[in-house]
Amino acid sequence: MNIVLTTPYYPPHVGGVEFHVKHLADRLSKRHNVRVLSSTGDCEVIRSINLPYSPIPINFPDKNELKADVYHSHIPSPFFAYRIYKLNLQPHIVTYHNDVVVPEVVDGVRIPRLISKSIENINRRIVRPILDSCSAIITTTFSYAITSELIRDYVDKVFVVPNGVDYERFSPGRSVDERESIVLYVGRLVEYKGVEKLLITMKSVQKEVNAKLVIIGDGEDRNKFESIAKKLGVETIFTGKLPDEKVIGWMKVARVLVLPSSSRLEAFGMVLLESMASGTPVIAGDIPGVRDVAKEGGMIFSDVDELRERILKLLTDDKFALKLSSKGLTAVRRKYGWDRVVEEVEKIYLQFI
Repeated sequence: MNIVLTTPYYPPHVGGVEFHVKHLADRLSKRHNVRVLSSTGDCEVIRSINLPYSPIPINFPDKNELKADVYHSHIPSPFFAYRIYKLNLQPHIVTYHNDVVVPEVVDGVRIPRLISKSIENINRRIVRPILDSCSAIITTTFSYAITSELIRDYVDKVFVVPNGVDYERFSPGRSVDERESIVLYVGRLVEYKGVEKLLITMKSVQKEVNAKLVIIGDGEDRNKFESIAKKLGVETIFTGKLPDEKVIGWMKVARVLVLPSSSRLEAFGMVLLESMASGTPVIAGDIPGVRDVAKEGGMIFSDVDELRERILKLLTDDKFALKLSSKGLTAVRRKYGWDRVVEEVEKIYLQFI
Protein backbone atom coordinates (compact mmCIF):
# COMPACT_ATOMS: atom_id res chain seq x y z
CA MET A 1 0.00 0.00 0.00
CA ASN A 2 0.95 3.64 -0.48
CA ILE A 3 0.07 5.43 2.76
CA VAL A 4 0.09 9.14 3.61
CA LEU A 5 0.15 10.02 7.32
CA THR A 6 -0.45 13.58 8.49
CA THR A 7 0.26 14.88 11.96
CA PRO A 8 0.72 18.43 13.31
CA TYR A 9 4.07 17.52 14.89
CA TYR A 10 6.53 14.63 14.54
CA PRO A 11 9.55 13.54 16.59
CA PRO A 12 11.97 14.77 17.74
CA HIS A 13 9.15 17.14 18.74
CA VAL A 14 7.95 15.66 22.03
CA GLY A 15 4.38 14.51 22.64
CA GLY A 16 2.11 11.49 22.81
CA VAL A 17 0.60 11.96 19.33
CA GLU A 18 4.06 12.47 17.85
CA PHE A 19 5.43 9.21 19.20
CA HIS A 20 2.25 7.33 18.33
CA VAL A 21 2.62 8.36 14.67
CA LYS A 22 6.37 7.59 14.75
CA HIS A 23 5.78 4.02 15.93
CA LEU A 24 3.01 3.61 13.38
CA ALA A 25 5.15 4.94 10.52
CA ASP A 26 8.20 2.87 11.41
CA ARG A 27 6.29 -0.40 11.51
CA LEU A 28 4.10 0.28 8.49
CA SER A 29 7.25 1.16 6.50
CA LYS A 30 8.45 -2.43 6.82
CA ARG A 31 5.63 -3.55 4.50
CA HIS A 32 4.33 -0.42 2.76
CA ASN A 33 5.39 2.89 1.22
CA VAL A 34 4.77 5.48 3.90
CA ARG A 35 4.91 9.27 3.56
CA VAL A 36 4.62 11.43 6.70
CA LEU A 37 3.62 15.10 6.42
CA SER A 38 4.05 17.40 9.41
CA SER A 39 4.99 20.94 10.41
CA THR A 40 8.23 19.77 12.03
CA GLY A 41 10.35 16.68 12.65
CA ASP A 42 12.24 13.95 10.81
CA CYS A 43 9.75 13.63 7.96
CA GLU A 44 8.43 15.66 5.03
CA VAL A 45 8.14 19.07 6.65
CA ILE A 46 5.38 21.35 5.37
CA ARG A 47 5.97 25.07 5.88
CA SER A 48 3.35 26.18 8.39
CA ILE A 49 2.05 29.07 10.45
CA ASN A 50 3.03 28.00 13.92
CA LEU A 51 -0.04 28.73 16.00
CA PRO A 52 0.34 27.24 19.51
CA TYR A 53 -0.63 23.55 19.36
CA SER A 54 -2.28 24.01 15.92
CA PRO A 55 0.16 24.62 13.05
CA ILE A 56 -1.53 25.67 9.79
CA PRO A 57 0.17 24.21 6.68
CA ILE A 58 0.91 26.74 3.93
CA ASN A 59 2.55 24.93 1.00
CA PHE A 60 0.55 21.71 1.26
CA PRO A 61 0.99 19.34 -1.74
CA ASP A 62 -1.83 19.28 -4.29
CA LYS A 63 -4.05 16.32 -5.11
CA ASN A 64 -1.81 15.01 -7.87
CA GLU A 65 1.23 15.06 -5.61
CA LEU A 66 -0.53 13.09 -2.89
CA LYS A 67 -1.70 10.00 -4.74
CA ALA A 68 -1.97 7.12 -2.29
CA ASP A 69 -4.12 4.14 -1.37
CA VAL A 70 -5.06 5.51 2.03
CA TYR A 71 -4.76 8.80 3.95
CA HIS A 72 -4.49 8.75 7.73
CA SER A 73 -4.71 11.99 9.73
CA HIS A 74 -4.12 12.56 13.43
CA ILE A 75 -5.97 15.23 15.40
CA PRO A 76 -6.99 17.18 17.73
CA SER A 77 -4.93 19.85 15.95
CA PRO A 78 -7.13 19.89 12.83
CA PHE A 79 -5.46 21.80 10.02
CA PHE A 80 -3.43 19.02 8.36
CA ALA A 81 -6.50 16.75 8.41
CA TYR A 82 -8.57 19.65 7.08
CA ARG A 83 -6.31 19.92 4.01
CA ILE A 84 -6.85 16.22 3.25
CA TYR A 85 -10.60 16.80 3.60
CA LYS A 86 -10.58 19.87 1.32
CA LEU A 87 -8.69 17.93 -1.37
CA ASN A 88 -11.35 15.20 -1.11
CA LEU A 89 -8.69 12.50 -0.75
CA GLN A 90 -10.21 9.13 0.11
CA PRO A 91 -10.24 6.82 1.92
CA HIS A 92 -9.46 9.16 4.79
CA ILE A 93 -8.92 7.59 8.22
CA VAL A 94 -8.85 9.93 11.21
CA THR A 95 -7.34 9.05 14.58
CA TYR A 96 -9.05 11.24 17.17
CA HIS A 97 -6.62 11.36 20.07
CA ASN A 98 -8.52 13.72 22.38
CA ASP A 99 -11.00 16.59 22.62
CA VAL A 100 -9.82 20.17 22.52
CA VAL A 101 -10.38 21.56 26.03
CA VAL A 102 -8.78 24.88 26.94
CA PRO A 103 -7.35 24.60 30.49
CA GLU A 104 -8.59 27.05 33.11
CA VAL A 105 -5.01 28.24 33.68
CA VAL A 106 -2.28 28.50 31.03
CA ASP A 107 1.23 29.59 32.03
CA GLY A 108 -0.14 31.01 35.24
CA VAL A 109 -2.82 33.06 33.49
CA ARG A 110 -6.48 32.29 34.10
CA ILE A 111 -8.35 32.01 30.81
CA PRO A 112 -11.89 33.50 30.82
CA ARG A 113 -14.46 30.81 30.08
CA LEU A 114 -15.96 32.94 27.31
CA ILE A 115 -12.64 32.87 25.43
CA SER A 116 -11.95 29.18 26.01
CA LYS A 117 -15.50 28.25 24.99
CA SER A 118 -15.10 30.24 21.78
CA ILE A 119 -11.84 28.43 20.92
CA GLU A 120 -13.44 25.04 21.59
CA ASN A 121 -16.46 25.90 19.42
CA ILE A 122 -14.27 27.06 16.53
CA ASN A 123 -12.33 23.81 16.70
CA ARG A 124 -15.54 21.76 16.59
CA ARG A 125 -16.74 23.68 13.53
CA ILE A 126 -13.47 22.87 11.74
CA VAL A 127 -13.41 19.22 12.79
CA ARG A 128 -17.04 18.26 12.10
CA PRO A 129 -16.81 18.34 8.28
CA ILE A 130 -13.63 16.26 8.51
CA LEU A 131 -15.47 13.64 10.56
CA ASP A 132 -18.56 13.84 8.35
CA SER A 133 -16.54 12.97 5.25
CA CYS A 134 -13.94 10.53 6.55
CA SER A 135 -14.23 6.78 6.07
CA ALA A 136 -13.41 5.77 9.64
CA ILE A 137 -12.52 7.24 13.02
CA ILE A 138 -10.01 5.54 15.30
CA THR A 139 -10.18 6.21 19.04
CA THR A 140 -7.96 4.66 21.70
CA THR A 141 -10.87 3.63 23.95
CA PHE A 142 -14.61 3.33 23.51
CA SER A 143 -15.36 5.09 26.81
CA TYR A 144 -13.63 8.23 25.57
CA ALA A 145 -15.48 8.09 22.25
CA ILE A 146 -18.97 7.86 23.72
CA THR A 147 -18.32 10.66 26.23
CA SER A 148 -16.86 13.02 23.65
CA GLU A 149 -19.18 15.86 22.61
CA LEU A 150 -17.95 15.35 19.04
CA ILE A 151 -17.24 11.65 18.60
CA ARG A 152 -20.44 10.37 20.19
CA ASP A 153 -22.23 11.61 17.06
CA TYR A 154 -20.09 9.29 14.90
CA VAL A 155 -20.14 6.04 16.84
CA ASP A 156 -21.07 4.10 13.71
CA LYS A 157 -17.69 5.09 12.23
CA VAL A 158 -15.59 4.37 15.32
CA PHE A 159 -12.93 1.67 15.51
CA VAL A 160 -11.11 1.23 18.82
CA VAL A 161 -7.35 0.75 18.56
CA PRO A 162 -5.33 1.47 21.72
CA ASN A 163 -1.96 3.13 21.96
CA GLY A 164 0.96 0.76 22.17
CA VAL A 165 4.13 0.28 24.15
CA ASP A 166 7.52 -1.15 23.31
CA TYR A 167 7.55 -3.78 26.05
CA GLU A 168 11.05 -4.93 25.15
CA ARG A 169 12.40 -1.46 25.87
CA PHE A 170 10.19 -0.89 28.91
CA SER A 171 10.86 -4.08 30.86
CA PRO A 172 10.67 -4.98 34.55
CA GLY A 173 13.48 -4.20 36.96
CA ARG A 174 13.53 -5.56 40.47
CA SER A 175 10.40 -7.24 41.77
CA VAL A 176 8.08 -4.50 42.95
CA ASP A 177 8.08 -5.76 46.56
CA GLU A 178 11.87 -5.25 46.69
CA ARG A 179 11.80 -1.63 45.55
CA GLU A 180 12.18 1.61 47.46
CA SER A 181 9.08 3.56 48.52
CA ILE A 182 9.19 5.83 45.50
CA VAL A 183 6.03 7.45 44.13
CA LEU A 184 6.69 8.50 40.54
CA TYR A 185 5.12 11.10 38.24
CA VAL A 186 6.22 11.39 34.61
CA GLY A 187 4.77 14.09 32.36
CA ARG A 188 4.49 17.76 31.57
CA LEU A 189 4.40 20.14 34.51
CA VAL A 190 1.23 22.01 33.64
CA GLU A 191 -1.91 22.82 35.61
CA TYR A 192 -4.31 20.28 34.05
CA LYS A 193 -2.04 17.32 34.81
CA GLY A 194 -3.04 17.43 38.50
CA VAL A 195 0.46 17.67 39.99
CA GLU A 196 -0.69 20.03 42.77
CA LYS A 197 -3.26 17.42 43.81
CA LEU A 198 -0.48 14.82 44.01
CA LEU A 199 1.70 17.10 46.13
CA ILE A 200 -1.15 17.76 48.58
CA THR A 201 -1.79 14.02 48.83
CA MET A 202 1.88 13.20 49.40
CA LYS A 203 2.00 15.55 52.38
CA SER A 204 -0.37 13.24 54.27
CA VAL A 205 1.23 10.07 52.86
CA GLN A 206 4.67 11.10 54.12
CA LYS A 207 3.25 11.61 57.61
CA GLU A 208 2.48 7.88 57.73
CA VAL A 209 5.28 6.23 55.73
CA ASN A 210 8.80 7.06 54.66
CA ALA A 211 8.18 7.68 50.98
CA LYS A 212 9.80 9.83 48.33
CA LEU A 213 8.04 11.63 45.47
CA VAL A 214 9.96 11.83 42.20
CA ILE A 215 8.61 14.18 39.52
CA ILE A 216 10.08 13.79 36.03
CA GLY A 217 9.37 16.37 33.37
CA ASP A 218 9.29 20.07 32.73
CA GLY A 219 6.72 22.68 31.81
CA GLU A 220 5.36 26.15 32.33
CA ASP A 221 4.24 25.48 35.92
CA ARG A 222 7.37 23.80 37.26
CA ASN A 223 8.40 26.75 39.44
CA LYS A 224 4.89 26.91 40.89
CA PHE A 225 4.92 23.19 41.78
CA GLU A 226 8.39 23.42 43.31
CA SER A 227 7.16 26.29 45.50
CA ILE A 228 4.08 24.30 46.57
CA ALA A 229 6.23 21.26 47.44
CA LYS A 230 8.53 23.46 49.54
CA LYS A 231 5.62 25.20 51.26
CA LEU A 232 3.93 21.86 52.09
CA GLY A 233 7.20 20.29 53.24
CA VAL A 234 6.83 17.37 50.81
CA GLU A 235 10.07 15.49 50.15
CA THR A 236 10.21 15.76 46.37
CA ILE A 237 12.86 15.32 43.70
CA PHE A 238 12.19 17.41 40.59
CA THR A 239 14.48 15.92 37.95
CA GLY A 240 13.44 18.10 35.03
CA LYS A 241 13.29 16.56 31.58
CA LEU A 242 15.37 13.37 31.35
CA PRO A 243 16.64 11.19 28.49
CA ASP A 244 14.38 8.21 27.81
CA GLU A 245 16.81 5.70 29.28
CA LYS A 246 16.87 7.54 32.62
CA VAL A 247 13.07 7.69 32.68
CA ILE A 248 13.00 3.94 32.08
CA GLY A 249 15.50 3.54 34.93
CA TRP A 250 13.21 5.36 37.37
CA MET A 251 10.23 3.28 36.26
CA LYS A 252 12.18 0.12 37.10
CA VAL A 253 12.76 1.21 40.71
CA ALA A 254 9.52 3.02 41.56
CA ARG A 255 6.91 1.34 43.73
CA VAL A 256 3.98 3.10 42.03
CA LEU A 257 3.38 5.62 39.24
CA VAL A 258 0.59 8.19 39.59
CA LEU A 259 -1.17 10.00 36.75
CA PRO A 260 -3.40 12.52 38.59
CA SER A 261 -4.98 14.24 35.55
CA SER A 262 -8.69 15.02 35.60
CA SER A 263 -8.97 16.76 32.21
CA ARG A 264 -10.24 15.35 28.90
CA LEU A 265 -6.93 16.52 27.43
CA GLU A 266 -5.70 13.27 28.99
CA ALA A 267 -7.45 10.64 26.89
CA PHE A 268 -5.33 7.52 27.38
CA GLY A 269 -2.10 7.94 29.34
CA MET A 270 0.73 6.24 27.45
CA VAL A 271 2.89 6.62 30.55
CA LEU A 272 0.58 4.10 32.25
CA LEU A 273 1.48 1.44 29.68
CA GLU A 274 5.19 2.25 30.01
CA SER A 275 4.94 1.90 33.78
CA MET A 276 3.04 -1.39 33.60
CA ALA A 277 5.58 -2.76 31.11
CA SER A 278 8.22 -1.89 33.73
CA GLY A 279 6.37 -3.98 36.31
CA THR A 280 5.24 -0.86 38.20
CA PRO A 281 1.62 -0.59 39.38
CA VAL A 282 -0.27 2.58 38.47
CA ILE A 283 -2.87 4.90 39.97
CA ALA A 284 -4.81 7.30 37.74
CA GLY A 285 -7.76 9.65 37.80
CA ASP A 286 -11.22 8.21 37.17
CA ILE A 287 -11.75 9.81 33.75
CA PRO A 288 -12.81 8.30 30.41
CA GLY A 289 -10.07 6.50 28.52
CA VAL A 290 -7.49 6.77 31.30
CA ARG A 291 -9.55 4.62 33.67
CA ASP A 292 -9.70 1.81 31.08
CA VAL A 293 -5.91 1.64 30.93
CA ALA A 294 -5.23 2.11 34.64
CA LYS A 295 -7.52 -0.75 35.64
CA GLU A 296 -5.35 -3.13 33.57
CA GLY A 297 -2.49 -2.82 36.05
CA GLY A 298 -3.53 -0.60 38.91
CA MET A 299 -6.28 1.49 40.44
CA ILE A 300 -8.26 4.66 39.85
CA PHE A 301 -9.25 7.46 42.24
CA SER A 302 -11.93 10.14 42.39
CA ASP A 303 -10.60 12.48 45.10
CA VAL A 304 -7.56 13.21 47.25
CA ASP A 305 -8.69 10.87 50.04
CA GLU A 306 -8.97 7.93 47.62
CA LEU A 307 -5.60 8.80 46.09
CA ARG A 308 -3.99 8.81 49.54
CA GLU A 309 -5.53 5.43 50.44
CA ARG A 310 -4.39 3.84 47.19
CA ILE A 311 -0.83 5.15 47.41
CA LEU A 312 -0.52 3.89 50.99
CA LYS A 313 -1.96 0.49 49.98
CA LEU A 314 0.66 0.03 47.27
CA LEU A 315 3.51 1.28 49.46
CA THR A 316 2.71 -1.01 52.38
CA ASP A 317 1.09 -4.16 50.96
CA ASP A 318 3.72 -6.24 49.14
CA LYS A 319 1.30 -8.98 48.12
CA PHE A 320 -1.15 -6.51 46.60
CA ALA A 321 1.61 -4.60 44.80
CA LEU A 322 2.93 -7.86 43.31
CA LYS A 323 -0.57 -8.80 42.16
CA LEU A 324 -1.07 -5.52 40.29
CA SER A 325 2.46 -5.64 38.86
CA SER A 326 1.81 -9.11 37.42
CA LYS A 327 -1.61 -8.10 36.12
CA GLY A 328 -0.20 -5.08 34.30
CA LEU A 329 2.63 -7.05 32.71
CA THR A 330 0.17 -9.64 31.41
CA ALA A 331 -2.13 -6.99 29.94
CA VAL A 332 0.71 -5.17 28.19
CA ARG A 333 1.99 -8.31 26.51
CA ARG A 334 -1.50 -9.53 25.58
CA LYS A 335 -2.95 -6.41 23.94
CA TYR A 336 -0.69 -3.36 23.90
CA GLY A 337 2.37 -4.32 21.86
CA TRP A 338 3.03 -1.97 18.94
CA ASP A 339 3.07 -4.77 16.37
CA ARG A 340 -0.43 -5.76 17.42
CA VAL A 341 -1.62 -2.14 17.30
CA VAL A 342 -0.27 -1.64 13.78
CA GLU A 343 -1.90 -4.86 12.59
CA GLU A 344 -5.26 -3.53 13.78
CA VAL A 345 -4.71 -0.26 11.90
CA GLU A 346 -3.79 -2.19 8.74
CA LYS A 347 -7.04 -4.16 8.98
CA ILE A 348 -8.98 -0.88 9.04
CA TYR A 349 -7.12 0.39 5.97
CA LEU A 350 -7.95 -2.79 4.07
CA GLN A 351 -11.66 -2.38 4.73
CA PHE A 352 -11.75 0.86 2.75
CA ILE A 353 -9.25 0.62 -0.12
